[in-house]
Amino acid sequence: MNYRILGNSNLDISEIGFGCMSLGDSTADNISLVHKALDKGINFFDTADLYQHGQNEAQLGKALEGRREDAIIATKVGNQWKSDGSGWVWNTNKDYILKAVEESLRRLKTDYIDLYQLHGGTMEDPVDDIIETFELLQQQGKIRYYGISSIRPNVIREYVKRSNITSVMMQYSLLDRRPEESMLPLLNTEHIGLLVRGAIAKGLLAGKPAEPYFNYKEEEIRAAANTVASLSGPERSSAQTALRFVLEQPMVSSAVVGIRTLPQLEEVAGVSDTPMLTAAGIQMLRNALAVNYYDQYR
Repeated sequence: MNYRILGNSNLDISEIGFGCMSLGDSTADNISLVHKALDKGINFFDTADLYQHGQNEAQLGKALEGRREDAIIATKVGNQWKSDGSGWVWNTNKDYILKAVEESLRRLKTDYIDLYQLHGGTMEDPVDDIIETFELLQQQGKIRYYGISSIRPNVIREYVKRSNITSVMMQYSLLDRRPEESMLPLLNTEHIGLLVRGAIAKGLLAGKPAEPYFNYKEEEIRAAANTVASLSGPERSSAQTALRFVLEQPMVSSAVVGIRTLPQLEEVAGVSDTPMLTAAGIQMLRNALAVNYYDQYR
Protein backbone atom coordinates (compact mmCIF):
# COMPACT_ATOMS: atom_id res chain seq x y z
CA MET A 1 0.00 0.00 0.00
CA ASN A 2 1.19 3.48 -0.81
CA TYR A 3 0.59 6.42 1.54
CA ARG A 4 0.16 10.12 0.94
CA ILE A 5 0.16 13.11 3.28
CA LEU A 6 -3.32 14.61 3.47
CA GLY A 7 -3.08 18.24 2.40
CA ASN A 8 -1.39 20.50 4.95
CA SER A 9 -1.70 17.94 7.79
CA ASN A 10 0.68 15.31 9.10
CA LEU A 11 -1.83 12.53 8.43
CA ASP A 12 -0.13 9.87 6.31
CA ILE A 13 -3.12 8.09 4.81
CA SER A 14 -3.44 5.07 2.54
CA GLU A 15 -4.10 5.94 -1.09
CA ILE A 16 -7.09 3.62 -0.90
CA GLY A 17 -9.54 4.58 1.83
CA PHE A 18 -12.32 2.46 3.30
CA GLY A 19 -15.75 4.02 2.74
CA CYS A 20 -17.59 2.69 5.76
CA MET A 21 -21.10 3.40 4.50
CA SER A 22 -20.81 -0.04 2.87
CA LEU A 23 -20.55 -1.82 6.23
CA GLY A 24 -23.47 -4.14 6.99
CA ASP A 25 -25.36 -4.97 10.16
CA SER A 26 -23.21 -7.91 11.27
CA THR A 27 -20.68 -6.71 13.83
CA ALA A 28 -18.63 -9.88 13.46
CA ASP A 29 -18.42 -9.52 9.68
CA ASN A 30 -17.54 -5.83 9.97
CA ILE A 31 -14.77 -6.50 12.50
CA SER A 32 -13.32 -9.19 10.23
CA LEU A 33 -13.41 -6.96 7.13
CA VAL A 34 -11.96 -3.90 8.88
CA HIS A 35 -9.16 -5.94 10.45
CA LYS A 36 -8.30 -7.48 7.08
CA ALA A 37 -8.25 -3.99 5.57
CA LEU A 38 -5.83 -2.86 8.27
CA ASP A 39 -3.69 -5.91 7.65
CA LYS A 40 -3.54 -5.01 3.94
CA GLY A 41 -2.33 -1.52 4.76
CA ILE A 42 -5.56 0.50 4.55
CA ASN A 43 -5.48 2.94 7.44
CA PHE A 44 -8.02 5.60 6.37
CA PHE A 45 -11.65 4.98 7.34
CA ASP A 46 -14.40 7.42 6.37
CA THR A 47 -17.85 7.45 7.99
CA ALA A 48 -20.52 10.00 9.00
CA ASP A 49 -22.98 10.51 11.83
CA LEU A 50 -25.74 10.44 9.18
CA TYR A 51 -25.09 6.87 8.06
CA GLN A 52 -27.49 4.34 9.59
CA HIS A 53 -28.60 6.90 12.18
CA GLY A 54 -25.13 6.84 13.73
CA GLN A 55 -24.82 3.07 13.80
CA ASN A 56 -22.20 3.16 11.07
CA GLU A 57 -19.90 5.06 13.42
CA ALA A 58 -20.75 2.58 16.18
CA GLN A 59 -19.88 -0.38 13.95
CA LEU A 60 -16.56 1.19 13.02
CA GLY A 61 -15.86 1.95 16.67
CA LYS A 62 -16.40 -1.68 17.62
CA ALA A 63 -14.28 -2.88 14.70
CA LEU A 64 -11.36 -0.67 15.72
CA GLU A 65 -11.34 -1.60 19.41
CA GLY A 66 -7.78 -2.59 20.23
CA ARG A 67 -6.51 -1.22 16.91
CA ARG A 68 -7.39 2.47 17.17
CA GLU A 69 -3.77 3.55 16.83
CA ASP A 70 -3.55 1.72 13.48
CA ALA A 71 -6.35 3.80 11.98
CA ILE A 72 -7.03 7.34 10.83
CA ILE A 73 -10.72 8.08 11.34
CA ALA A 74 -12.72 10.63 9.35
CA THR A 75 -16.35 11.38 10.08
CA LYS A 76 -18.83 14.11 9.16
CA VAL A 77 -21.38 16.45 10.71
CA GLY A 78 -24.18 18.75 9.56
CA ASN A 79 -27.10 16.48 8.81
CA GLN A 80 -29.37 16.06 11.84
CA TRP A 81 -31.89 13.26 11.92
CA LYS A 82 -35.47 14.30 12.71
CA SER A 83 -36.79 13.01 16.02
CA ASP A 84 -39.20 10.63 14.24
CA GLY A 85 -36.40 9.26 12.03
CA SER A 86 -38.27 10.18 8.84
CA GLY A 87 -35.40 12.18 7.37
CA TRP A 88 -32.85 14.79 8.25
CA VAL A 89 -32.37 18.54 8.25
CA TRP A 90 -29.28 20.65 7.63
CA ASN A 91 -27.96 22.03 10.92
CA THR A 92 -24.69 23.91 11.30
CA ASN A 93 -25.57 25.58 14.61
CA LYS A 94 -22.57 25.76 16.95
CA ASP A 95 -24.39 24.09 19.84
CA TYR A 96 -25.52 21.27 17.60
CA ILE A 97 -22.01 20.62 16.23
CA LEU A 98 -20.55 20.63 19.77
CA LYS A 99 -23.14 18.08 20.83
CA ALA A 100 -22.78 16.00 17.66
CA VAL A 101 -19.03 15.62 18.02
CA GLU A 102 -19.48 14.21 21.54
CA GLU A 103 -21.92 11.64 20.19
CA SER A 104 -19.54 10.70 17.39
CA LEU A 105 -16.66 10.30 19.84
CA ARG A 106 -18.80 8.05 22.02
CA ARG A 107 -19.96 5.87 19.14
CA LEU A 108 -16.44 5.63 17.67
CA LYS A 109 -15.03 4.72 21.09
CA THR A 110 -12.23 7.26 20.78
CA ASP A 111 -10.99 10.42 22.46
CA TYR A 112 -10.28 12.23 19.20
CA ILE A 113 -11.31 12.29 15.55
CA ASP A 114 -8.50 12.61 13.04
CA LEU A 115 -10.53 14.44 10.39
CA TYR A 116 -13.89 16.11 11.06
CA GLN A 117 -15.74 17.12 7.89
CA LEU A 118 -18.69 19.35 7.21
CA HIS A 119 -21.11 17.03 5.41
CA GLY A 120 -22.25 19.42 2.69
CA GLY A 121 -22.62 23.18 2.81
CA THR A 122 -24.54 26.05 1.26
CA MET A 123 -23.80 29.69 0.53
CA GLU A 124 -26.38 30.62 3.17
CA ASP A 125 -24.45 28.93 5.99
CA PRO A 126 -22.79 30.99 8.75
CA VAL A 127 -19.37 30.00 7.41
CA ASP A 128 -17.28 31.95 9.92
CA ASP A 129 -19.24 30.49 12.85
CA ILE A 130 -18.76 26.97 11.51
CA ILE A 131 -15.03 27.54 11.08
CA GLU A 132 -14.80 29.00 14.59
CA THR A 133 -16.56 25.91 15.99
CA PHE A 134 -14.25 23.50 14.19
CA GLU A 135 -11.18 25.41 15.33
CA LEU A 136 -12.47 25.36 18.91
CA LEU A 137 -12.78 21.56 18.69
CA GLN A 138 -9.25 21.47 17.31
CA GLN A 139 -7.95 23.52 20.24
CA GLN A 140 -9.76 21.20 22.66
CA GLY A 141 -8.06 18.17 21.09
CA LYS A 142 -11.34 16.53 20.12
CA ILE A 143 -10.46 16.74 16.42
CA ARG A 144 -7.03 16.90 14.82
CA TYR A 145 -7.98 18.45 11.48
CA TYR A 146 -11.11 19.53 9.67
CA GLY A 147 -12.36 19.63 6.10
CA ILE A 148 -15.46 19.69 3.96
CA SER A 149 -17.30 17.08 1.91
CA SER A 150 -18.96 18.95 -0.95
CA ILE A 151 -19.29 19.08 -4.72
CA ARG A 152 -20.18 22.81 -4.78
CA PRO A 153 -17.30 24.93 -6.10
CA ASN A 154 -18.76 28.17 -4.74
CA VAL A 155 -18.98 26.70 -1.22
CA ILE A 156 -15.55 25.07 -1.38
CA ARG A 157 -13.94 28.35 -2.45
CA GLU A 158 -15.33 30.09 0.65
CA TYR A 159 -13.75 27.54 3.00
CA VAL A 160 -10.46 27.62 1.10
CA LYS A 161 -10.44 31.42 1.41
CA ARG A 162 -11.63 31.74 5.02
CA SER A 163 -10.42 28.67 6.89
CA ASN A 164 -7.54 26.25 7.44
CA ILE A 165 -9.24 23.22 5.95
CA THR A 166 -7.01 20.23 5.39
CA SER A 167 -9.11 18.43 2.81
CA VAL A 168 -12.07 18.40 0.46
CA MET A 169 -13.99 15.23 -0.31
CA MET A 170 -15.73 15.28 -3.67
CA GLN A 171 -16.88 13.00 -6.44
CA TYR A 172 -14.35 12.50 -9.20
CA SER A 173 -13.91 9.84 -11.86
CA LEU A 174 -13.46 9.34 -15.59
CA LEU A 175 -17.24 9.82 -15.82
CA ASP A 176 -17.27 12.89 -13.60
CA ARG A 177 -14.37 15.17 -14.45
CA ARG A 178 -16.15 18.35 -13.33
CA PRO A 179 -13.56 19.04 -10.58
CA GLU A 180 -10.83 19.40 -13.20
CA GLU A 181 -12.10 22.77 -14.44
CA SER A 182 -11.34 24.82 -11.32
CA MET A 183 -11.31 22.71 -8.16
CA LEU A 184 -8.26 20.55 -8.78
CA PRO A 185 -6.02 23.52 -9.66
CA LEU A 186 -7.27 25.45 -6.62
CA LEU A 187 -6.68 22.58 -4.19
CA ASN A 188 -3.27 21.93 -5.68
CA THR A 189 -2.24 25.59 -5.32
CA GLU A 190 -3.50 25.79 -1.73
CA HIS A 191 -1.98 22.43 -0.70
CA ILE A 192 -5.37 21.04 0.31
CA GLY A 193 -5.83 17.29 0.06
CA LEU A 194 -8.48 15.78 -2.20
CA LEU A 195 -10.42 12.76 -0.98
CA VAL A 196 -12.11 11.16 -3.96
CA ARG A 197 -15.39 9.30 -3.82
CA GLY A 198 -17.14 7.59 -6.73
CA ALA A 199 -13.95 6.74 -8.61
CA ILE A 200 -15.48 3.57 -10.09
CA ALA A 201 -18.76 5.39 -10.87
CA LYS A 202 -21.20 2.94 -9.27
CA GLY A 203 -19.37 0.07 -10.97
CA LEU A 204 -20.01 1.44 -14.48
CA LEU A 205 -16.25 1.46 -15.10
CA ALA A 206 -15.81 -2.04 -13.70
CA GLY A 207 -18.19 -4.27 -15.63
CA LYS A 208 -21.64 -3.10 -14.56
CA PRO A 209 -24.04 -2.80 -17.55
CA ALA A 210 -23.96 0.68 -19.07
CA GLU A 211 -26.70 3.15 -18.20
CA PRO A 212 -27.08 6.94 -18.47
CA TYR A 213 -24.87 8.79 -16.00
CA PHE A 214 -24.94 12.56 -15.49
CA ASN A 215 -25.13 14.10 -18.97
CA TYR A 216 -23.78 11.00 -20.71
CA LYS A 217 -25.90 8.59 -22.72
CA GLU A 218 -25.73 4.83 -22.32
CA GLU A 219 -23.64 4.36 -25.45
CA GLU A 220 -21.12 6.96 -24.25
CA ILE A 221 -20.76 5.16 -20.92
CA ARG A 222 -20.27 1.87 -22.74
CA ALA A 223 -17.54 3.39 -24.92
CA ALA A 224 -15.73 4.78 -21.85
CA ALA A 225 -15.99 1.44 -20.04
CA ASN A 226 -14.62 -0.32 -23.11
CA THR A 227 -11.63 2.04 -23.14
CA VAL A 228 -10.99 1.25 -19.47
CA ALA A 229 -11.23 -2.48 -20.25
CA SER A 230 -8.79 -2.12 -23.16
CA LEU A 231 -6.18 -0.78 -20.73
CA SER A 232 -6.82 -3.56 -18.23
CA GLY A 233 -5.97 -7.21 -18.08
CA PRO A 234 -4.27 -9.82 -15.86
CA GLU A 235 -2.03 -7.22 -14.19
CA ARG A 236 -4.73 -4.61 -13.55
CA SER A 237 -8.52 -5.03 -13.45
CA SER A 238 -10.94 -2.46 -14.84
CA ALA A 239 -11.75 -1.25 -11.33
CA GLN A 240 -8.05 -0.82 -10.63
CA THR A 241 -7.58 1.09 -13.90
CA ALA A 242 -10.43 3.44 -12.94
CA LEU A 243 -8.82 4.00 -9.55
CA ARG A 244 -5.42 4.56 -11.15
CA PHE A 245 -6.95 7.30 -13.31
CA VAL A 246 -7.87 9.42 -10.28
CA LEU A 247 -4.85 8.48 -8.14
CA GLU A 248 -2.47 9.84 -10.73
CA GLN A 249 -3.76 13.36 -10.10
CA PRO A 250 -1.06 14.88 -7.83
CA MET A 251 -3.46 16.49 -5.33
CA VAL A 252 -5.45 13.28 -4.72
CA SER A 253 -4.63 11.95 -1.28
CA SER A 254 -6.92 8.92 -1.27
CA ALA A 255 -9.65 7.26 -3.28
CA VAL A 256 -12.34 6.26 -0.79
CA VAL A 257 -14.10 3.08 -1.88
CA GLY A 258 -17.10 1.29 -0.44
CA ILE A 259 -16.00 -2.26 0.42
CA ARG A 260 -18.50 -5.00 1.24
CA THR A 261 -16.69 -8.27 0.60
CA LEU A 262 -13.23 -9.78 0.91
CA PRO A 263 -12.78 -10.09 -2.89
CA GLN A 264 -13.61 -6.38 -3.23
CA LEU A 265 -11.12 -5.58 -0.49
CA GLU A 266 -8.39 -7.61 -2.15
CA GLU A 267 -9.04 -5.94 -5.51
CA VAL A 268 -8.98 -2.33 -4.32
CA ALA A 269 -6.19 -2.84 -1.78
CA GLY A 270 -4.13 -4.35 -4.58
CA VAL A 271 -4.17 -1.17 -6.66
CA SER A 272 -0.83 -0.06 -5.25
CA ASP A 273 0.81 -3.17 -6.69
CA THR A 274 -0.54 -2.63 -10.23
CA PRO A 275 1.34 -0.93 -13.08
CA MET A 276 0.84 2.81 -13.35
CA LEU A 277 -0.99 4.13 -16.37
CA THR A 278 1.25 5.43 -19.12
CA ALA A 279 0.88 8.98 -20.39
CA ALA A 280 -0.62 7.50 -23.56
CA GLY A 281 -3.05 5.44 -21.51
CA ILE A 282 -4.20 8.45 -19.52
CA GLN A 283 -4.73 10.37 -22.75
CA MET A 284 -6.77 7.49 -24.18
CA LEU A 285 -9.05 7.67 -21.15
CA ARG A 286 -9.35 11.44 -21.39
CA ASN A 287 -10.30 11.14 -25.06
CA ALA A 288 -12.95 8.49 -24.37
CA LEU A 289 -15.55 11.09 -23.36
CA ALA A 290 -16.15 14.79 -23.76
CA VAL A 291 -15.34 16.38 -20.40
CA ASN A 292 -18.34 17.51 -18.32
CA TYR A 293 -18.68 20.72 -16.28
CA TYR A 294 -20.64 21.96 -13.31
CA ASP A 295 -23.82 23.75 -14.39
CA GLN A 296 -24.75 24.81 -10.84
CA TYR A 297 -22.98 26.18 -7.77
CA ARG A 298 -20.21 27.67 -9.88
